Amino acid sequence: MGNVVLMLMSLGINNILQFDFMDKPPTEAIMQALQQLYALAAINERGELTKLGRRMAEFPLEPMHSKALLASEKYKCVDDVITILAMLTVGNSIFYRPKDRAVHADNARFNFARGGGGDHLALLRCYQQWEESNFSTQWCYENFVQIRSMKKARDIREQLTGLCERVEIESVSSVDIDDIRKAITAGFFFNCASLTRSQDYQTLKHAHTVYIHPSSVLAKDQREGVLHSHLVYHELAFTSKEYMRSITPIQPQWLLEVAQHYYDAASIQDLSQKKKVPKAVGKAPETNR
Repeated sequence: MGNVVLMLMSLGINNILQFDFMDKPPTEAIMQALQQLYALAAINERGELTKLGRRMAEFPLEPMHSKALLASEKYKCVDDVITILAMLTVGNSIFYRPKDRAVHADNARFNFARGGGGDHLALLRCYQQWEESNFSTQWCYENFVQIRSMKKARDIREQLTGLCERVEIESVSSVDIDDIRKAITAGFFFNCASLTRSQDYQTLKHAHTVYIHPSSVLAKDQREGVLHSHLVYHELAFTSKEYMRSITPIQPQWLLEVAQHYYDAASIQDLSQKKKVPKAVGKAPETNR
């Protein structure tokens, strides 16, 4: 819904609630989209599109995705973030896990997580290794990766690269995973969870209990007792619990760097002080500098 609202506003339609949709969405959905756009600084307090919002509307992406892409220009990791967003856009169909080879499939997936950074960096490494194999079908088979999904991600990536060239965003890569994670945080800070004293996770703004999805590479960390103090996630999957999908561990101070208008230092500091958990648990990931 956020992308629809952003597109309409870029066309000069500001009163979205009164817009004559052919099939009008619920008012609550429109309000949530407007709230998200305001949090992302795409619209101002008067409900008008900002300069940033107009740039975000240049991309056929969800608002959080386009915000991350624009933030990557600042952190000089545009090429990396384009790849991650292309992989996210494909959905949860990148990896497959045959029952008779489940252990092998899990090991192949966890190999992409070597070097840290969570699920977003694992997706980046997956694409880069496929590219290094000259887009090999055999490589996909050996790594339990869906070739059709990878080809779709490649097409999306090429489209996004072309759009960046059109709006004069230089496509550069970074060797520092913190730069990439900061760009991801700039787009997904709206979806942030923090560790509680009971070693569960709660969304930072609304204190909803959420869980790491079993398919996340961070699920292995959790089983081994390594818990990160703050996470950003792509989406929530609702089953018997609310599960976070596509998760990246972050430093809490990054929230103040990229979203000072949304989080304040006092609330971040208070949350950190409340979390008295065992030594090796609840630590923010070390920086890569």
